[in-house]
Amino acid sequence: MDLAQPNLTWRKSSCSGSGDNCVEVAALPGGGRAVRDSKDLDGPVLTFTPDEWHAFIRSVKNGAFG
Repeated sequence: MDLAQPNLTWRKSSCSGSGDNCVEVAALPGGGRAVRDSKDLDGPVLTFTPDEWHAFIRSVKNGAFG
């Protein structure tokens, strides 16, 4: 899949405000997620399976990165 294609809907967290240190997330077919740096739209994209993404979200909610 070409992650630069416009068929992905990228979004920033509403907590980002107008800050420059943001990431964008896009849903992938099959439930995975793609993540990129909002300042480098043509830069690298990280992809996560649904299980990896859910584990990450659980960890954030549990304060693992606090």
